[in-house]
Amino acid sequence: MLTSAPGALVKELNKATEGKRHSKIVLTKPFSLEIESDSEPTYSYRAPNLIRRLLSLLKNVRPGSDLTNLQLPPLFYFPKSQLQCYGESVYSTTSNSNLLSKCNNEQSPLERLTSVVAWSISTTRPTSFGVSPYNPILGETHHVSKGNLNVLLEQVSINPPVSALHATDDKENIEMIWCQQPVPKFRGTSIEAEVHGKRVLKLRNHGETYEMNCPRLSIRILPVPGVSWVGNVNILCKETGLVAELSYKSSYSFLGLGGNSKLVKGRILDSSSFNVLYEIDGQWDRTVKVKDTSSGKVRVIYDAKEVISGLKAPIVKDAEGVWQTESALIWGELTEAIISNDWEKAKEAKQGVEERQRKMLIERETKGEHWTPKNFLVTYSNESGLECDYSPINKWVPPAPIIDL
Repeated sequence: MLTSAPGALVKELNKATEGKRHSKIVLTKPFSLEIESDSEPTYSYRAPNLIRRLLSLLKNVRPGSDLTNLQLPPLFYFPKSQLQCYGESVYSTTSNSNLLSKCNNEQSPLERLTSVVAWSISTTRPTSFGVSPYNPILGETHHVSKGNLNVLLEQVSINPPVSALHATDDKENIEMIWCQQPVPKFRGTSIEAEVHGKRVLKLRNHGETYEMNCPRLSIRILPVPGVSWVGNVNILCKETGLVAELSYKSSYSFLGLGGNSKLVKGRILDSSSFNVLYEIDGQWDRTVKVKDTSSGKVRVIYDAKEVISGLKAPIVKDAEGVWQTESALIWGELTEAIISNDWEKAKEAKQGVEERQRKMLIERETKGEHWTPKNFLVTYSNESGLECDYSPINKWVPPAPIIDL
């Protein structure tokens, strides 16, 4: 079990961040459903002439180009790392939400899969046009606990950018393992970010493993700006043979006006007989229902307002226990500058993080050292060594010094 910060990388960061050991740990609110009030302002920033600025960034980019390594100025950043956003989609829920417990406590395989579908939909979170999280640096971590659920993420690669997640709940005997590589591409009037990799949810009490993917993020620039989740999500349990097929859709009228960008439809079926058991229909930001195809009975399986509204930022329970690789510490100065709209300071803070990362890379190359993740094992799936998977080193994730209430 992990009980301390990753050793070698911490030494590197300690050297590279000399004089910055007492930087602030800055944690911000996640995206949630409601419009923020004046007393609790949103931290997303709308740059002046946002569309014009965005188009100026993309003016030399050809349609179909991979935007993975595109560097954005601070004006376009939402004040947190992508690593934190991945983590929030798992741990940041309302205090009365018990979706994971429900997955474990349902009596039949069909109802457990139905609950897994609801939980998977809950990881689809609102986002905002024109702002993007920071690109995580190599070895960056994010470690947060929510009740009995302990969540640990690490940026295991930056070329290509790959984030790994391991989460465990020892009370419910549940484990999650994610491996995600976002690949954003410019489509001329839009940007589409496809997320490669898979998500695994294990209900150990039932000996069931659920494998799933996630939808694509579509960012429309013209004719009307907007952000929506689109694409197909499949959830498979090999042990039971049950499958859920979901489709995230956007429906717009002429010129992109009207319609709904948060639709989700699908079905649950038995893969051995192809018999459709449930039909799924709804909006992931409102409610999602299932219809029993044999009885015609309809019921709500997911209510977004109950799960992802009124979300608060995590808090630091033990500042001394926070690793030097923690996202909220590495990006603390940049986040603080963005919140206060101090764009000159934000530019300096962003450059400082990037420069320290470059120095560590040069130092490793000079010494002939090969960097390896501290919390995950790399397994190559073909002889070329180009395709790989990441599995957690430890069976259980320890409680974190940062907690989500």
